[in-house]
Amino acid sequence: MTDGPRTELGTFLRRRRNEALRADYDLPPVGRTRTKGLRREEIAFLSGVSVTWYTWLEQGRDINPSRQVIDAIAVNLRLTEPEHDYALGLAGFTPPPRPVLAEPAPVPAHVQHLLDALDPAPAFALTPHWDIAAWNRAYEGLFPAVREAEATQRNLLQFIFTDPWVRSMLPDWERTSRQFLAEYRSEAGGRAGGPQHVRLVGHLRAESEEFSRAWDAHEVERFASRRREFQHPLVGELVFEQVNIVPQDAPDLHVVSYLPLPESDTRAAAGQLLES
Repeated sequence: MTDGPRTELGTFLRRRRNEALRADYDLPPVGRTRTKGLRREEIAFLSGVSVTWYTWLEQGRDINPSRQVIDAIAVNLRLTEPEHDYALGLAGFTPPPRPVLAEPAPVPAHVQHLLDALDPAPAFALTPHWDIAAWNRAYEGLFPAVREAEATQRNLLQFIFTDPWVRSMLPDWERTSRQFLAEYRSEAGGRAGGPQHVRLVGHLRAESEEFSRAWDAHEVERFASRRREFQHPLVGELVFEQVNIVPQDAPDLHVVSYLPLPESDTRAAAGQLLES
């Protein structure tokens, strides 16, 4: 075996695998004390390749990994963007250009009209990458951060996993956050290799250990209307039914609305969101 890109790639992946913290993957220590390092079979399983093939890759043998496999290994080793690009380069691939964060495109006027007509029921419009592209006054009263955040940072998953205000309002935060993530994953399958998806997942991994654990659980769930409860610091308890609508003439958008349940006092309380 001669020194070269394949040898360097194998050495690099082996080092990163040995440096990984097992607790970050919800894996127990090896023996009584070894808390660092994944086994080859563990990273091979996560990445969808055989242990023998992955062993050959780390040994620098003359095999030809696909870009998809390198991407999968990079994601599961939780490589940073520069490390991911480095691994791709060693495997003979050109790293993709990183997308420039951009504001979501303005929603059609009739979608904003629908959102406004739903007041005082909080409602918002989601893009395919779950950026919040538009909302009504009640939703702004429920989540003030949607107004205050930069347009490039208005992402529903980011709010759920990193915003203390959002977390404090959700008495069932752990269940709700994992359910949202499972629903996002069910819709993201066709975009899993896309740069915006990779960037979002990588960013949230760096920002939230809880996101990393939930993402690694690989839960997938279709959207279903369901009961949502909030404990708002200004108007108190709110109980809604969450409903998702996809406009036929704007199929890339999801309009999500929180409709007050009739058996609760939410309708009156929700009206106060317009004043907050």
